[in-house]
Amino acid sequence: MKRNAVVVLALLFFASTSEASRQFDSGEHQVTLLELYTSQGCSSCPPAERWLNAYVDNDVLWTEVVPVAFHVDYWDYIGWKDTFAAAEYGERHRDYARAGRARTVYTPGFFANGREWRGWTFGMGPRSGDRQPGRLVADIDSEYINASFPVQGEQLELHVALLGFGISTPVARGENNGRTLAQEFVVLKHAVHGSDNGKWRVALPAAPAGQAQRLGIAFWVSRPDNPAPLQATGGWLP
Repeated sequence: MKRNAVVVLALLFFASTSEASRQFDSGEHQVTLLELYTSQGCSSCPPAERWLNAYVDNDVLWTEVVPVAFHVDYWDYIGWKDTFAAAEYGERHRDYARAGRARTVYTPGFFANGREWRGWTFGMGPRSGDRQPGRLVADIDSEYINASFPVQGEQLELHVALLGFGISTPVARGENNGRTLAQEFVVLKHAVHGSDNGKWRVALPAAPAGQAQRLGIAFWVSRPDNPAPLQATGGWLP
């Protein structure tokens, strides 16, 4: 009986350690960060969200494309306050316009590797590039993230986005009044961490309770003065 108990405890320890430790690796080729700027109060956004949602079952998910959906707050005034919106997400959207990467700010708005992109309206996914910016590697060890990206003498920022999946939101007012929105890749939390040597050890964002059926995480690196990603990776969380 004692031996069996030891075996059970060892298996439980191995299982908990496996769940706590996870590595995400972009590889050498650039992985496309596909950003959607959207709002639950925008009547034009549900088609774009449905198109993005299809990436959940796409073979290129995480290996070639890392999708994220930033919910902006600048349409909250028209009747419905987006439950996932944050002022910083709208500001990031404006950063692209200020950087000359979009002529104006609108929803639904897509960016592929930092460039305005409208191919989704034709049912097209973003094309893979031939750039090889280097490997972005992120290890989750318990409550911490250890990340690295090859850089010499340059200040970079690591972005960490906690993503929610399987979200269903009934909308009671505004342009989408009466609709129930199915949403995937929703940015629940977004943190930015600076480094001057391409290495980071930062806290893993805590998951908000009861907001999503499943969680994922996205990582990307960029320069402080430019929102466009240099490299991205991501995947599912236990």
